[in-house]
Amino acid sequence: MNPPILERDPSDPQKEKKEGINPVLKLALELGPLLVFFFANARGEWLTQKLPVLAEFGGPIFVATGLFMAATAIALIASWLLTRTLPIMPMVSGVVVFIFGALTLYLQDDIFIKMKPTIVNTLFGGVLLGGLYFGRSLLGYVFESAFKLDAEGWRKLTFRWGLFFLFLALVNEVVWRNFSTDAWVTFKVWGIMPITLLFTFSQMPLILRHSLDDKAGGEEKVGK
Repeated sequence: MNPPILERDPSDPQKEKKEGINPVLKLALELGPLLVFFFANARGEWLTQKLPVLAEFGGPIFVATGLFMAATAIALIASWLLTRTLPIMPMVSGVVVFIFGALTLYLQDDIFIKMKPTIVNTLFGGVLLGGLYFGRSLLGYVFESAFKLDAEGWRKLTFRWGLFFLFLALVNEVVWRNFSTDAWVTFKVWGIMPITLLFTFSQMPLILRHSLDDKAGGEEKVGK
């Protein structure tokens, strides 16, 4: 049987063996395009001086958009070469980047790339909450390699992350509609990550309560 194009279901016993990737490298592939976007927007004029061909894109935000699209494509290709699968959430985000990035460059209107986080986060939030409605805790696709939780734990964590993604969509709308482009780019790269990390750490009590590893350890001690 040919290997699947998309990453395997978290319950698939072949997932860890077939799709293992260094966590640091995985983080670099996910954050790399964002860092390229920030650098290109901040140093857009310098980049066009060094590489005049980039001036065809337009101003710094358009140069950043073009390089963001290229970096996203490279990250997805690298993921494919390393694992022979495509990570679901980065792939969905990448599709939106390509669509809205192309509109941004073609129409020379940065509103489309600014709306991308709103669309992606709303989509992720809707998918997670919609999955719960149909009885599936889809967050396992993101965190199953880091945490082993019982069914109730995954349901609660999925619900909270679904709401959090909708919150990020709302925050993005407030920022890009009320602040400058540079302020929006800075917040997108350096603001969203701390907020996400803070939210993640705040979920640790829930994770610990529903951790299967902890329960297995407790049962082993009782058995002894």
